[in-house]
Amino acid sequence: MLERLNQAMEHVERNLEGTVEVADLARIALTSEYHLRRLFSALAGMPLSEYVRRRRLTVAGADVLAGGETLLDIAVRYGYGSGEAFARAFRAVHGVGPGEARRTGAALRSQPRMSFRLVVEGSGSMEYKVVEKDAFRLVGRKERVPLVHEGMNPAIVEFVKGLDPEVRERVAALSDQEPAGVLNVSVNIADGREEGTELDYYYAVASGATVPDDLDALDVPAGTWAVFESSGEFPKVLQEVWRDVFTQWFPSNPYRSVPGPEILSTRLSADGTTADAALWIRVERA
Repeated sequence: MLERLNQAMEHVERNLEGTVEVADLARIALTSEYHLRRLFSALAGMPLSEYVRRRRLTVAGADVLAGGETLLDIAVRYGYGSGEAFARAFRAVHGVGPGEARRTGAALRSQPRMSFRLVVEGSGSMEYKVVEKDAFRLVGRKERVPLVHEGMNPAIVEFVKGLDPEVRERVAALSDQEPAGVLNVSVNIADGREEGTELDYYYAVASGATVPDDLDALDVPAGTWAVFESSGEFPKVLQEVWRDVFTQWFPSNPYRSVPGPEILSTRLSADGTTADAALWIRVERA
């Protein structure tokens, strides 16, 4: 997988002056557009589209400083419809406009070319299984919250705190299948998974029961799930299992992620310092 991903990065470099289509990159990487976006953002720490933009403007910046072409010619060659659009994008990356950069010889920012290799570190105790599961329903309460990559998510903490204890008890009582117990469910997340982008968060259980009128429900179709189990310091273990799945497991196994809810089951220790975590992700064979 990593070899094919590196071939896709070479394709980016060959087409910086043209059009870089995610569909073409996905074909080179032998995966889906959805999984490629997810995998790249986990490995690179930025969305694929942002990487392409930074690389394009890094190379364009060298041409601006070289002074051999007009700024409009450079703008058009790198796919910008006007000098104004090019100037806005150039300033967003380099912190200075192209005209000023050329006049003053300003120092510009550079986005290095990326290549990928597998380094196994972190959660060495992570275990996984692949299971087929019939269609089921997630039942509970839903809230729109921002994505937070490290530490506790304040919006989720406030949302769960604000739930009436009677509601939490009723939700917990509806759990009647795997994954068992109260779950943290994330769905409708932007492919780039940028910090601060919003997602739908469900405080919910997997249930076949009739949904009460005052609760939210999400129907989940039948499919294949990869289930990852890990233990460690809370909440660090939760972020580590997400990281290891996309930076270690997917590049080394013949599966890819598919759209669907991401389900996390957490069992806290009595003092709240450690946790056992189980992460469920929809997959298909690559």
